[in-house]
Amino acid sequence: MEGKELLNNVMTVAEAAERWGKSVVTVRQACTGYKKAAPRFKDGEIRQSGSTWLITAEGMTRVFGPEPVKE
Repeated sequence: MEGKELLNNVMTVAEAAERWGKSVVTVRQACTGYKKAAPRFKDGEIRQSGSTWLITAEGMTRVFGPEPVKE
């Protein structure tokens, strides 16, 4: 993957939530885990940059299924 293609594969929690039709809290908790559940993403699918979580499209697809088709 190169340049624009690589950048289009990585998104913030807010963008991922919007694209997959999930709440921001749901996606963030999948990154960080919470009391009753461990994080759902694997190494290489997410990383934190400051206070912003970055997620790959492949990770979102694995955890939440294919991106819904917008009509």
